[in-house]
Amino acid sequence: MERWVLLRKGADFEKIGKKYQISPRLACLIRNRNVIGDEEINRYLNGTINDLYDGMLMKDMDKTVDILKEKIEENKKIRIIGDYDIDGVNATYILLEGLERLGADVDSDIPDRMRDGYGLNRDLVERAYEAGVDTIVTCDNGIAASSEITYGKEKGMTVLVTDHHEVPYEETEDGRSYILPPADAVIDPKQADCMYPFSGLCGAAVAYKLMEALWESMGKDSSDLDDLIENVAIATIGDVMDLEEENRIFVKEGIQMLKRTSNLGLKALIECTGIEKEHLNSYHIGFVLGPCINASGRLDTAKRALELLRAKTKKEADILAGDLKALNDSRKDMTADAVEQAKEQVEFSTMKEDRVLVIYLPDCHESLAGIVAGRIRESYYKPVFVLTDAEEGVKGSGRSIDGYHMYEELNKCKHLLTKFGGHRLAAGLSLEKENVDTLREMLNANCRLTEEDLKEKVTIDMEMSFANVTEKMVEELSLLEPFGKGNTKPVFAARNVKVLNGRVLGKNRNVLKMQVQDTAGTVIEAMLFQKVEEFLKEIEDVYGTHSVEMFLQGRQTDIRLALTYYPDINEYMGRKTPQIVISHYRFAV
Repeated sequence: MERWVLLRKGADFEKIGKKYQISPRLACLIRNRNVIGDEEINRYLNGTINDLYDGMLMKDMDKTVDILKEKIEENKKIRIIGDYDIDGVNATYILLEGLERLGADVDSDIPDRMRDGYGLNRDLVERAYEAGVDTIVTCDNGIAASSEITYGKEKGMTVLVTDHHEVPYEETEDGRSYILPPADAVIDPKQADCMYPFSGLCGAAVAYKLMEALWESMGKDSSDLDDLIENVAIATIGDVMDLEEENRIFVKEGIQMLKRTSNLGLKALIECTGIEKEHLNSYHIGFVLGPCINASGRLDTAKRALELLRAKTKKEADILAGDLKALNDSRKDMTADAVEQAKEQVEFSTMKEDRVLVIYLPDCHESLAGIVAGRIRESYYKPVFVLTDAEEGVKGSGRSIDGYHMYEELNKCKHLLTKFGGHRLAAGLSLEKENVDTLREMLNANCRLTEEDLKEKVTIDMEMSFANVTEKMVEELSLLEPFGKGNTKPVFAARNVKVLNGRVLGKNRNVLKMQVQDTAGTVIEAMLFQKVEEFLKEIEDVYGTHSVEMFLQGRQTDIRLALTYYPDINEYMGRKTPQIVISHYRFAV
């Protein structure tokens, strides 16, 4: 059962509304997102590129800039080593573009997910050495690659790390002892002694900050790099970073740039996936474009996604975009099968009682483990690890819930693991097959989640009658965009709502359109885009079979709901009608 929690955060909403020329309701919604004080509210509503922090505040930024400047002037060969996900690919692209435009001798390498695994490894270092590379620059990886960086240094190479992941540590009697890799410079805003004001950047944002600082130090105008902000936006959403502070500005600005992008590859992908450019938003990046970019690293090679971003002709871009879309379509089918297998394993074993689910699917494509873990977490609201057979031992990915720090919990079991990394809500790991059961037991033995923690929390911004759902109100809500993790869509609620009638739509019968009435007598159209069969089954269970028939026939019923919703405007044949989209519901018995 979900926990519904109504927020009650106080402030002078009338005063804030007048100052920023917004409604008191919008002022309340902004306060609910913990945006407090004039400076923060102004930044939230009106923040631009000019409000971004100076990258030189990051630890080792000055050192890294000096080294790269020297390497460019001496025409030394530089290699960018990224990662195979959406963040790593975009970070690699940003560094390549930034350095190439400065005339650097630079190329890139990205690990193969199946053969190389995550991040820097000895083979990648060896390949760089054999190619005569003088300097390796990592992006979206490297913070946990101490032995690999040591190997590179032994080969006489300069190694620069740019990353955003948690810094590895050991628990000692005196507290945590952080372990930094022996690189020539390490840029990672999560370092304990890094003075940068915001630590929640993705790898691509860190790469952008480096290029910005390097350009300025070489007397160039860093505003010539503004086009790369669209890549930072894609990576920020794709890597599910919190859309707050700088991330909000990057994404807000980046989406506007993406609508008029000159990047041939991104243009082709937007066209190929049928997105209307003028309506492009964070949803399209997270659920349409992002999965296509990620699909190359999952089922083929991430180098293909990088090729798309660097395509020089429309023909090349169109071919690569079509390939990535086809790969993603294939990935969807494979994912659906793996999710079904995972659910069967949970339902028909003692695992269902576990607070931490460790699911071993030996035949699952290892690149899908994280997606499957995310889907199972949604179904059971528990931390989930999905493991599968790899070339060496077992590999997997985890997805977490609030209250469970995945990286810290894996750190307690590190003697069982050959490799691991990640952060609070997601992690990757490798281990020997014989340790799978022991890992499951240990993670559950260490778990401190309570029954209350394992109930999904539905946070409600405010109760609101349907009469307030107007075109003007919906338009004002757009000031809160972009929506995503850390800046979710507002959630409104209504109690004792009378359900008047409904009909099932869609070729897969997966949409329910209803007429509902609130206690003030306002009737509005309501859409339910999920679990339609489950909704109808619950009506049958609570009110009887005849109520389902009457409901679908548009006849009077006594069905009542408490529901949460988001206001919307339905536009059809030039006519605009207010409607609500239901997110959660409870039947009132």
